Amino acid sequence: MTRIRLHREWYGDEDSPHPPLLLIHGGGSTIPSNWGMLIPLLERSRSLLAVELQGHGRTAAGDREPSFEESADDVAAVLDELQLAPVDVLGFSNGGQVALQLAARHPERVRRLVLASTPVRREAMVDGFWEGLEAGRFEDLPAIYAQADLALSRDPQHARRMFELDRQLMLGFTDFPDELIASVSAPTLVVGADSDVIRVGHFVDLAELLPEARLLIVPGVHGDYLGETLAAAGDDRALRAFLPLLLRFLED
Repeated sequence: MTRIRLHREWYGDEDSPHPPLLLIHGGGSTIPSNWGMLIPLLERSRSLLAVELQGHGRTAAGDREPSFEESADDVAAVLDELQLAPVDVLGFSNGGQVALQLAARHPERVRRLVLASTPVRREAMVDGFWEGLEAGRFEDLPAIYAQADLALSRDPQHARRMFELDRQLMLGFTDFPDELIASVSAPTLVVGADSDVIRVGHFVDLAELLPEARLLIVPGVHGDYLGETLAAAGDDRALRAFLPLLLRFLED
């Protein structure tokens, strides 16, 4: 399978004693829209590597069918190119699904793993999610996502292709096998919000399947605790409350 060369950006203190933290965004997102509030709070104390997945932001869509496995291998290729191993990984939503595949397929690349609002079962999604996705059109994409993509890609059609890739990816999503999840050796923090688009019980189930996992349920919605642009709407209070817990896990 042809690899897609992912756009990547470095932030922060390259002399930090901590391993780099790899940031993998969620569906419909870019580095700025997913991590724009988090990066300034972390870059003073550690180095951060952020990527944009297939068809997002400054990464080409290519002609490959979207998959979490292939995106994980794209990310691994970035780490190979930069000669990085192991790194800490924070993946949000679809990015968490990619991060989980990365940890399973390339265990030598992942030191610690944070799965933020990450579904691994179709039944994990709240009522109405799948029906809404089935009926979804590009015009239903929140304008803030389309604008964020356009600001980077400079191509009005790029956001449309991004939407199609993400919709196809999720409509084709099948449950992650228990054996794959149980194969993840990296210590993992499973994070979810109490009003997420993913059922809270799913986070409990996921943590129980992982060999070495901690579970954290925070108050809020899908991504506000990461400062994600749509969920947080510029309010960083949930992010600032979550950040010390994230750092405690990474530094244990």
